[in-house]
Amino acid sequence: MSSPNKIALFIDGANLYATAKALNFDIDYKRLLNEFQSRGTLLRAFYYTAIIEDQEYSSIRPLVDWLDYNGYTVVTKRTKEFIDVSGRRKVKGDMDVELAVDAMELSEHMDQMVLFSGDGDFRSLVEAVQRRGVRVTVISTIAAHPPMVADELRRQADVFTDLIELQAKIGRNPSERPAPRQREARYHSEQVPERETTAEFKGNDSVLEE
Repeated sequence: MSSPNKIALFIDGANLYATAKALNFDIDYKRLLNEFQSRGTLLRAFYYTAIIEDQEYSSIRPLVDWLDYNGYTVVTKRTKEFIDVSGRRKVKGDMDVELAVDAMELSEHMDQMVLFSGDGDFRSLVEAVQRRGVRVTVISTIAAHPPMVADELRRQADVFTDLIELQAKIGRNPSERPAPRQREARYHSEQVPERETTAEFKGNDSVLEE
């Protein structure tokens, strides 16, 4: 009898939020967890997000707290804000290193890595994990205009799954969606890292105009 498939999820929170927004649906994180628990032994579900430093209240905090209490391993880092030479406020919130370190450390224990991101910077990580015998599934979308996944990342993956194909399984019921103003407030902090997902997904500085 073969052993169950050992799966680990690595969710780039800002990237997944931006991808789902481009496809016009909200992620139901409880359903997402249940979906992958049904596919094998779920070793870990990591969720990575940046939180603005010195912000008295972060509107992403309720989501982060819920995930932390409901089966996810949440990894956060405080972003740095500064004014560049042209007077624009810039926010740095790169979680790539944290995700890569966790993936490499867990690689010897998992059979399948599921990466929720379209960031081309992860191509080298995917290749390194594959060399250790792990199959990698990348989840993003080519259905949005422009596509949200870097071509090199999509080619490197063993399996590419378009997020739109999972909407029926992991999307929130439209009747449960908060009102637009509430939804905007809830995800405001995600919108800062979201702007890091620039064309070709290279570079991780987001620029906000004053």
